[in-house]
Parts: sequence; structure tokens; C-alpha cells
Amino acid sequence: MSRPFLGWRIAGASLIALMVTNGMIIGGINVFDESLLSEFGWSRAQLKFRDLLTFGIAGLMGPFAGALADRFGVRRLMFVGAMLLAGCYFAYGSITSSTGMYLIHVVFAAVLASCGLIVAVMLVSHWFVARRGTAIGIALLGTSLGGTLLPKLGTALIAEFGWRQAFRWEALLPIMLLVVIAVVVRDRPEDVGQVALGAEKAETKGSGPVSAAGLSFSQAVRTGTFWALAFAAMTTFYSILGAQAHLFLHFRDLGFSLGQASSALSMLYLLALVGKFVWGYLADQLHQKRVLLLNILVMWTGSVLLATLKPSLVWGAVILFGVGWGGLYTLLQLLTMNAFGLKAAGKILGTITVLDAIGGGLGIWLTGLLYDRGGSYQVPFAAISVLIFCALLASTQIRKHS
Repeated sequence: MSRPFLGWRIAGASLIALMVTNGMIIGGINVFDESLLSEFGWSRAQLKFRDLLTFGIAGLMGPFAGALADRFGVRRLMFVGAMLLAGCYFAYGSITSSTGMYLIHVVFAAVLASCGLIVAVMLVSHWFVARRGTAIGIALLGTSLGGTLLPKLGTALIAEFGWRQAFRWEALLPIMLLVVIAVVVRDRPEDVGQVALGAEKAETKGSGPVSAAGLSFSQAVRTGTFWALAFAAMTTFYSILGAQAHLFLHFRDLGFSLGQASSALSMLYLLALVGKFVWGYLADQLHQKRVLLLNILVMWTGSVLLATLKPSLVWGAVILFGVGWGGLYTLLQLLTMNAFGLKAAGKILGTITVLDAIGGGLGIWLTGLLYDRGGSYQVPFAAISVLIFCALLASTQIRKHS
């Protein structure tokens, strides 16, 4: 009897990996901000500079991580990333200065490069030709699931043990991830005598193995589509990470309780989780670029509400922004893979990640810097709205080349 197709398990393992890595580095860590500001007396820009380091360096590592994944496989990289994350979170509980915090966030960059978005998308794409949008959507649910669960976990641990011990307890999560990687993850279907879902039909219609199809890296960077995707990724990730990194503190500034602020952050990620699956499914059923444009329009509407700074509108802003955010994670990866194919997927995704990661880091830091200078989130949130609208315009230029 033939072995059941393992692709859906691979998608599930990728979901868990992103839930732990992105959840701990991007979403869950924000509930520690108030404790850190109180303990050390830092400004918000000084605190959030840590994230600029993480995302800027992760972006620069992206092409190298993608090339290493192409050469050695993502499974080995994921092992390294999970071990580094466990060590970093344990060390976070012992920091005594901003320098120590910054050093930890430099290592976080290596975690995101080796066990984050690029390797997860590459892994799933090797297992799926048909239904790739749904499979990537399932995997990317992990980024939102981590952001939904870990803020609540962190808040509870801080209340029970204090922020230092809370960090150490959470270090157990990536250790458990190591078990999942060892048991479930396999780089390619050929490694276990299987083929990617839909590969037979694709090869019958096309010319040769699916894994070899597509544009080279040099061909891809000469297209307008590559730069349109890179610009859209950079501006939306600036907006996404800038908004989510300050949402907890923004709710506290508006007079909401700790529980309400934590719930708002969890709600943002929960809605992004729903958005990832829904938009990914729609992309398999409808014209993918039109789905992307609608997706960005929804998030832009949420950003406009957020920029009003009105407590009565902030929950509506969270809903629209969260649903739109979730789809962008799925659709930008999907359109990149479909526009250029798998031939140089690691290098192409890695290079785009240089810009979107730098954009995300700048979004977190500059939002804090603008807040410190103006004493309000009105200007930084208005800037986010403008950037999302620019991403909408850039996305109209995306074309398929593979």
C-alpha cells in the first residue's frame, strides 16, 4: 500500500515553525514592552531599535539563507534556527542594558532567516504545484496563530512570574519545535518516494520537471514585476510591523486596560490568521492579482481608521487591518512563486526579503521615533496609510513571467 501524501503534514509543520519563530520574535514579545520601559526607562524609539536590527539584518541574511536552503535543504536550517531561538529567549531574562537586548535581536535575525518565512514558503512550494495557494496559506497561518496565542501566554507568565522568568519559560517552545522538525519535516517529496501534488499534470502540459521550471535570478531582477513585488512587500511590511509593534502601547495610551490591550494584539493576529486562509483560498479560485488588490484595499481602509486615533474606531481598524494583513503574507509569497517559478526561488524570495525586512524594521523603529517627537501616533499612522496606498498602485504592475 502506498504511503499517504505527506505534503499536508509538511504544511502543518511549517505552520508550527512559523507560529513559534514569528510568534516569539514579532508578536508575543510586544507584551513585554511596558515592563522593559518601566525597568530601564528607555524611550520607545530606543526600545524599538531592537526590531530594526532584527529585521534589517534578517533581510540582509535572506539571500544567503535562501541559497543555503537551495543547496542543503531547509530542514537543517530549521534545526539551527530553533536552537538559537531557545538560547536567545533564555538569555533575554538576564539582560541588564540595551546593548544586551540588541545583541539578542541580532541573533533573532538569524532565526528568522533560517526558520522563518522564506524557508517555510520554499518547503511548502516543493511539495505543491496544484493547490499551492491553499498550502502556503495554511503554513502562514502560523505567523498569526503565534501572534494570537503568545501575547496572552506572555501576559499570563509576566503576571505570575515577572518578565524575566516569563522569558525563560517561553524558551521551552522552540525546544518542542525541534521535535516536530525531526519527526515531520522532509525537504522534498522525492526524498520519500513521492511527487509534488499536481506535478504530473504540470509536466505533461509543460517541459520537464517542475523543480527546474521558471526564470533565473538574473532574468527575474530585470523584470518590472520583481521590483513591483519588492516595493509592495517593503511598504506593506513597514506598515504591518509598525502598526502591530505599537498596537499594545497605543491601546494603553487610549486608556484601555492591560487585558484589553493584550486582547487587541491577539485579535489582530487572529484576524490575520483567518485572512491568510481566506485570501489564499480565493487566490486559488479567482484572478490572483485582483485578489491582491482587494486585499490591500481592505488593509488600507483599516489603516485610515487607525490614523484617526479615535477609541470608538480603533476596534474597526483592528478588524480591517488584521484581515488585510493576513492575506498579504500569503499573496505576496504566492505571486512571487507563480511569477518566477521554482528555478531560483530561494535567491528571488531572499532578495525581496532584504527590502521587506528592512522596511518592517524601519516601520517599527520610525513609528516609535515619530511618536517620541510628536507625543502621538497620528503622524506615524498617517504615514502607514500613505505607504499602503502606494503599495496598491505598485501591485497593479505585477505580471506572470514563468
